[in-house]
Amino acid sequence: MKSTVEHIGPTRVKLTVEVPFDELKPEFDRAYKRIAQQVNIPGFRKGKAPARILDARLGRGVVLDEVLNAAVPAKYSEAVSAAEDVKPIGQPNIEVTELADGDKVAFTAEVDVRPEITLPELDGITVTVDDVEVTDEQVTEQLDQLRARFGTLTGVDRPAAADDFVQIDLSATVDGEEVEEAQTTGFSYQVGQGGLIEGIDEAITGLSAGEEATFTSKLVAGEYADKDAEVTVKVTAVKERQLPEADDEFAQLASEFDTLEELTADLTERLGRVRRMEQVTQARDKVLDEIVEAVEVPLPESIVEAEIESRHHDAVHAFDHSDEKFNEYLESQGKTREEFDTETKEEAEKSVKTRLVLDALADAEEVSVGDQELTERIVYQAQQYGMAPEEFVQRIQQAGQLGSIYQDVRRSKALIVAVRAATVTDEAGEPVDLSDLLGEDDSAETPEDGAVVEGTVEGTVEETAAEPADETAEPAPAKS
Repeated sequence: MKSTVEHIGPTRVKLTVEVPFDELKPEFDRAYKRIAQQVNIPGFRKGKAPARILDARLGRGVVLDEVLNAAVPAKYSEAVSAAEDVKPIGQPNIEVTELADGDKVAFTAEVDVRPEITLPELDGITVTVDDVEVTDEQVTEQLDQLRARFGTLTGVDRPAAADDFVQIDLSATVDGEEVEEAQTTGFSYQVGQGGLIEGIDEAITGLSAGEEATFTSKLVAGEYADKDAEVTVKVTAVKERQLPEADDEFAQLASEFDTLEELTADLTERLGRVRRMEQVTQARDKVLDEIVEAVEVPLPESIVEAEIESRHHDAVHAFDHSDEKFNEYLESQGKTREEFDTETKEEAEKSVKTRLVLDALADAEEVSVGDQELTERIVYQAQQYGMAPEEFVQRIQQAGQLGSIYQDVRRSKALIVAVRAATVTDEAGEPVDLSDLLGEDDSAETPEDGAVVEGTVEGTVEETAAEPADETAEPAPAKS
């Protein structure tokens, strides 16, 4: 096989490949075998008809098509492997240019490739992160959240107020017609938590048990979505949450500690770890921004277009893929479709550029991904989707996405290498040592973005207050 590579742009190449027929003998053997199994030839058992009979009865073209369908993709991959510094991204556009039966087959393949990227010196990057500060108010807030977990609900004979728990009956009508999906009784709701129906909190506030109110609200789902409905809410019970006293007895109930002082000290330490992990997140994001902004990257057009198409698809998915409905939604948000398309293109270009830069960084730093690291990422993502790891693996294999997960892990590790090499300072200009959270080498674990840092901010301190004091979490790598 002979092949040549022609660069037709900074992000696209054209491979010209010529394959002599003697190299295609295995493909011809397999093609004749498959075809013989699929047809019935009088005088021959199924699968036993010789090649010359198949050529005569079906035509040589049928066999050649079968051979080309199998051989051309394989020979394309072989040509790519043989070419130096050609790293394809996306699918190739293949065209058979010559087919001389018994002599040779020639084809061309145009494909986008990763561009050459000159990275900045990592040790020359300096970023500033917020100081680690834990206030008494923050510790008190965490303690109150923990107390709330052990609180009790007590019925009260007074109007409902913010943060009260109420039992309610709901009904709604649109143009006098009852809305079945909006009917419910005995529903438990905390005043002020939101997420139920617009206007419900204002209607409930001030109502005592046995009282009701009617208000107008726009329905967001069902047969009457986006229509104004007359909603009636009746309060059947009002309860307030009573918190246990913050004392040594509570500390023993809610944690492994004997005193409130020990529990408070543990909460303070945990909040400190949260703030330090927030520093890791800040450093990671800022280092990535510094690297991306420092380089010029020609963007592969087809990859950007695919990213834009994917984002458009995701955006209109919630509207039954109706552009008309989606445009109406954008209008209700004060945005035109042109503005949305412009923003989507900018975001897509930034996303593609970021991935290309991280890939180049991973190559430069010779980052590899071990089986254990890949498994951990798969397990984490399976948990995010609420699926068993085995089922998740089967799904991503069917969708051809296993390679994407591998690349995500590799990019995450590459960015951790960059953060480790950069200079990180606090607001006073003092160096910040994050090595205990980043790890000292490539073997450091790098969980999925948000798996630790964002989750910790949202409540890990509260939820783990009763866990052993040495329970720690690793920082999250970048989302690329």
